[in-house]
Parts: sequence; C-alpha cells; structure tokens
Amino acid sequence: MPPRWGAVSQLFHWTCAALVVALGSIGLYMTELTSPVSKIRIYALHKSLGITLLALVLLRLLWRWTHSVPEPVPGLSRPLRLAAGGVHGALYAMMIAMPLTGWLINSTSGYPLQWFKLINLPSIAAKNEHLNGIAKQLHEFGFWFLALLVLGHVAAALYHHVFLQDGTLNRMLPARRHRPGAMP
Repeated sequence: MPPRWGAVSQLFHWTCAALVVALGSIGLYMTELTSPVSKIRIYALHKSLGITLLALVLLRLLWRWTHSVPEPVPGLSRPLRLAAGGVHGALYAMMIAMPLTGWLINSTSGYPLQWFKLINLPSIAAKNEHLNGIAKQLHEFGFWFLALLVLGHVAAALYHHVFLQDGTLNRMLPARRHRPGAMP
C-alpha cells in the first residue's frame, strides 16, 4: 500500500471539491436571479457542472476500486476510522445523489438537458409536477446535508493536521519536491 494518495486520486479529489463549492455557490446565487436570460445561462452552467461532477465521481470510484489506496494512518482509533469511512461514504453518496436529483428536477419539469451545449442527455422521468416537487425538496435538503458533510470533512482534516499532526492532510496534498541545497 502506498503511504499517500497518488496524483490521479488527488486530482479527482480537488477537482470534485472545487466543483462542489462552485455548484453550491452557483446554486445559491441562481435562486436569487430575476433576469430570465441570466437565469437560463446560470441554470445551464449549474446543470452542466453537476453532470460533470457525476461523471467525475463515478470515474473516481472506478479509479479507487482498481488502484491501491494508502495504508490507514498509524495509531488512528477504530471509532475515528469508522467515522472517517462513514463521512467519506456519505460524501460519495451525496456527490452522486445531488446531480441525479437535479437531473430528475430537470426531467420532471419537461426541460431538455444539455451538457455544455455539446451533448443532449435523455430524460430520466416523464414530466410530473408531484415528482418534481419531491425532487426539488430532496435536492435542497441534499445541498444542506452535503454542505454539513463538507464542513465536517474540512474540520476533520484540519483537526488531524493541527492537533493530531498525523500527516492525514499531507497525504492528499501534492508532494513537495526537495531541491538540492534548499532549506527543508
């Protein structure tokens, strides 16, 4: 087992993290828009980024299942390992559920779904006002749940880095190369 996450895993992690932050920010912003033209553009961007996140998370899971993962942090208690596993599992689940509920909202509204105006995606359900309302509630609840998970994940990484000083955060950061003659 490698001692740290590889470059591809790190790229997936940080790209997904940036997309989650961007999607959350855009999602909050777009609900306040009043201009129909701006609203259509921002919603289209939000949907395209959401589909991108879904694809990246599925690729990330495939990568994780087919490549070695780092060994557990030495000395980490069983309850902390279980909590970390639970939070990571919930993060993956929500990064899949959020784009799917968004896709369901779009489908049950009767709108076509395009990925960056390049690919038309199929509807995953027929137009249905009742199901649309449920999907919207799930998407909104999911946003707040995902936001809490992300905050908890960041707080745990900082706790490991600052208080436990066990190298957990450093395992997901790009390795710093030591130059000959440079101060360590």
